[in-house]
Amino acid sequence: MLKLGLTGGIASGKSVVAAILRELGFPVLDADSISHKLMEPGQTAHREILQSFGADLAGSSGNIDRHKLAAIVFADPAKLAKLNSILHPRVDQIIFRQLEDWEKSGAHPAVFVEAALLIEAGMAARLDGLVVAWCTPEQQLERLRARGMSETEARRRIAAQLPLEEKLKRATYTINCSGTLEETRSQVQALAVNLLKGQTT
Repeated sequence: MLKLGLTGGIASGKSVVAAILRELGFPVLDADSISHKLMEPGQTAHREILQSFGADLAGSSGNIDRHKLAAIVFADPAKLAKLNSILHPRVDQIIFRQLEDWEKSGAHPAVFVEAALLIEAGMAARLDGLVVAWCTPEQQLERLRARGMSETEARRRIAAQLPLEEKLKRATYTINCSGTLEETRSQVQALAVNLLKGQTT
């Protein structure tokens, strides 16, 4: 079973690629979703985040306000590193346990781990290859602005990640998401064909 990473800069098309892979029958683990679950009340990361960043991050429901938390950590690299040190080891453990289960089942020729910080967190080195989704920096900014971010906030988010050139240098496969959805889909389908061929030859 091939264990592949799927990464790319924020708003670069990574989630679109993940959705197409799922449609094609490949399991995709989403590190962001796992992180969000770990922040829920009752989880160990929830308590640790509130201790590190302030109890006022949680409303009456106990849920952490992720927008408030993002505003704090993306304005301060040391705070971002602290949050990552709380979440990454826990996410890592959950992901690799799931990969082990899938491998034992023998049901899948290839599986994917989708994460923005796959390389930065050191996870990519433990996988069999890396798919990097990318688009132009102008498109990233445009897409983040469309999500309601200010230009300053958008640039901060982009700057907090490894530069695209570095990600592309480490890529086994690249998916150019700067065109139409159909163009992205045809690249993902070609990747799927290659992977399935690779498993049967």
